[in-house]
Amino acid sequence: MYFREIAGQDSIKKRLIQSVKTGRISHSQLIYGPQGSSKLALALAYARYILCTDKGDEDSCGKCPSCIKIDKYVHPDLHFVYPTAPKEDKSEEGTNSKEDKKSKDENYLGEWRAAISENPYLSEYNWYEKIGIEKKQGMIKKKDARDILRTMALKAFESDYKILIMWLAERMNATVSNRLLKILEEPPPGTVFLLISDNPDRLLTTILSRTQIIRIPKFSDVEITQMLSKESEYSESQIRNAVKMANGNYHIALSSVKDESQSRENYEFFIAFMRACFSKDMVTVMAQNERFSATSREWQKNFLQYSIRMIRENYMVNLNNKQITYMADYEDDFSIKFSRFVNERNIEGLYKEFNLAFGDISSNGYARIIFLDLSLKVISLLQL
Repeated sequence: MYFREIAGQDSIKKRLIQSVKTGRISHSQLIYGPQGSSKLALALAYARYILCTDKGDEDSCGKCPSCIKIDKYVHPDLHFVYPTAPKEDKSEEGTNSKEDKKSKDENYLGEWRAAISENPYLSEYNWYEKIGIEKKQGMIKKKDARDILRTMALKAFESDYKILIMWLAERMNATVSNRLLKILEEPPPGTVFLLISDNPDRLLTTILSRTQIIRIPKFSDVEITQMLSKESEYSESQIRNAVKMANGNYHIALSSVKDESQSRENYEFFIAFMRACFSKDMVTVMAQNERFSATSREWQKNFLQYSIRMIRENYMVNLNNKQITYMADYEDDFSIKFSRFVNERNIEGLYKEFNLAFGDISSNGYARIIFLDLSLKVISLLQL
């Protein structure tokens, strides 16, 4: 990843580049922003620029041995930490040997390198899907903390710096966070920690206090259009719909043009759910509850996020603020009739209940009870 490949964020790019030129690289930085923003992409470009041996004024050279290694993310002084979980043992005869246990706790480094090479704007759900743990909640574990302490205590191999990028740092639990406090505050010379987060509020305040914080805004519609337009296979209508749905989230925009089936699946389930709740059709509601409960936890979170977005957009339509809505053409068609049921009497309640359900699912709550409770609340709220 290069700075030139990232749309916008000119002031942040300049700030990061200047820190390298002046030799004032903060040893612990927290780069946070909404999902689908350029935080991971910027961290990758920043790490490349720090390690590049023939830096330009505005970007890495792309030709030195360091850049060539970073093209495949195999530079010995660039390290990664990201949430994982062991895969389920689907073999007919499971074993309890140490070797078998080790194989289930793999670090997925090859998959990670491939994932960020393909899409440095990937979502948590997308990552879990790629490594086959979509029914589990990924975590940054004690083992990761031990590896960080051991690896970052070593001297750099080829560069003046050794860099660790931790993606979704909020997936550390309190035990892991506490183990890393000292090294974040007083790291070995030439060590740079880049923590990437969607939700910095979930990090311990002791972690936040030890980092230099950089906030990354979401992409503008113009920037997403520019990035998608570079891909010749996408039509103008595909790009227009993707931009309308994305609301600044480039991953959503990219997923929309690459695979419309997931967006359509969320859309169709949302319509069926709302119709069943409005008509108080408990037979259908219970059937949907079974379907929802049978899906992966990340799919459930993805659907709830989609629902929150649709509720917001329909409320904007109800208020005659259609110019600031972000919906695809087929979603617009549904909203013509549905938007009048999302009004000032129930918008706060709907938004609250879907967010509560999302939080409960994220905390590994029992999906069948959570969705049933949400259904009953929505039935009541849609009558207002």
